[in-house]
Amino acid sequence: MLWVKALHIVFMVTWFAGLFYLPRLFVYHALAEDTVSRERFKVMERKLFWGIMTPGGVLTLVFGLSLWAGWGFAGGWLYTKFALAMLLVGYHVWCAILMFDFRAERNRKSHVWFRWFNEFPVLVLFAAVFLVVFKPY
Repeated sequence: MLWVKALHIVFMVTWFAGLFYLPRLFVYHALAEDTVSRERFKVMERKLFWGIMTPGGVLTLVFGLSLWAGWGFAGGWLYTKFALAMLLVGYHVWCAILMFDFRAERNRKSHVWFRWFNEFPVLVLFAAVFLVVFKPY
């Protein structure tokens, strides 16, 4: 069962890499002024989202649920972790919406907004790690 835990962690790291980097690409995309750069960012965003982030997120959830089913974890900390995971799923979907807006040339948000948007997964990561390490309840 430790291999399930290891895969959960590996795919969580993969997912977070995308959750950290895609909004950073949005910052640069919002700053881009020429067509060539904007088109390049569209390709980079699409490949990151569909090739790394989404598979990482799906497999994180699959292996996390496998851990829960196989080891029978219980407690309030686990429900809080589930809630944090659902927040990340919502953030992931929001990233998709923003990516589609960029693709359709509909983005109206500034690079500063994206810089702040980029900080959310850091807060969730801290909360999840401390929750798992200390299991306060």
